[in-house]
Amino acid sequence: QVRLVESGGGLVQPGGSLRLSCTTSGFILARYGVAWFRQVPGKVREGVACISVGDLRIYYPDPMRGRFTISRDSAQNTVHLQINSLKPEDTAVYYCAAELLRSACNGNMRPDDYTYWGRGTQVTVSS
Repeated sequence: QVRLVESGGGLVQPGGSLRLSCTTSGFILARYGVAWFRQVPGKVREGVACISVGDLRIYYPDPMRGRFTISRDSAQNTVHLQINSLKPEDTAVYYCAAELLRSACNGNMRPDDYTYWGRGTQVTVSS
């Protein structure tokens, strides 16, 4: 059974950092492309980072580039998202998603491209 579980969210002050984790089970993580999305109520789910199968491609939208870092630890079946210099507008529920053999990872990152999802972890940036 494919399972993805996000963790590491919480309340953090502006300028702080968080490391989100996506722990997976039931499949071989190395064979999957993985992405992180976020969503706030009333808005569409937004892609914030992706990593392709084989780690050949990594992509961040412009607002995230330089602050977000996605990384894969296949031995631990975990994908991390490091977020630095957090801003109030980063407040959202963050989801990880996976798709078998996905090699594409670019600005066309869409939720429909990923089959498997976690339930999300809340990140709140506030003073």
